[in-house]
Amino acid sequence: MRVFFDRELDTVATFWRIYRRDGTALAFTSHNRDLSFGGITHLAAPGMIPAAIRLTSELANDSAEVQGALNHDSIREADLAAGVFDEAAIEIGAVDWTSLDHHTLYTGQIGRIEDNQSQFTAELRSNKSLLEQDLVPRTSPTCRASFCGPGCGLSAARHTIVHPLNAVDLERNAVRLAGLDGEAHIDGRLRFMSGAQTGIAFGIIDADDDWLVLDRPLVPGTAQGTMAELREGCDHTIATCAARFGNAANFRGEPFLPGNDLLARYGQS
Repeated sequence: MRVFFDRELDTVATFWRIYRRDGTALAFTSHNRDLSFGGITHLAAPGMIPAAIRLTSELANDSAEVQGALNHDSIREADLAAGVFDEAAIEIGAVDWTSLDHHTLYTGQIGRIEDNQSQFTAELRSNKSLLEQDLVPRTSPTCRASFCGPGCGLSAARHTIVHPLNAVDLERNAVRLAGLDGEAHIDGRLRFMSGAQTGIAFGIIDADDDWLVLDRPLVPGTAQGTMAELREGCDHTIATCAARFGNAANFRGEPFLPGNDLLARYGQS
């Protein structure tokens, strides 16, 4: 196995790979020419560097950061704004540009991205962040299960439709799907099947007739007539679960359990 940085003059470059949620894989290297190894061609991008990588034996999340210039065709300002890099998986490592021996040093996900129009900075979350998830369910008055997900029991296909897009209002950050009951889709999910933001899941936070207001910014490039996958919404209350979906038997919450506010109430005679 290649030992890096064991000599005064070493032929080592940095590489990183990005696996986006839409299925696109991108790979870059800090070397001044493209390098092909591991079955992937890594494009020369000397303007992109890992600013800091911290690895420990502790259970706490390992922090890391990547900085780069917005001058590569594969990473554009519009793509960052569209969210296509959000929560993408990432690998960072070292490669010997002569022998192509390489070793991965860091794996994780892209977290917060900051963009100042000329450069971007991406905060990275290591795989240790999975250990921070609370695996023990806590009591809550609302349902903890994802709608049509594990524990809910309802059929995703039954509550999901594919519908053509009739209009996009960038100023209101809303889309129109004619003939749709918008109220039934509040707290639901929408995904475009083509265009600039293909595959990104938008949450629906409000509705006005058949106009749906989305929770993340829309960008130009999604045309009228684009097909959208739309899933109904659920406010996760026992009333909605019982009356609208007839699914109270699978309700994953404790709607009648007294909360902490009980301690602050005045006594009643």
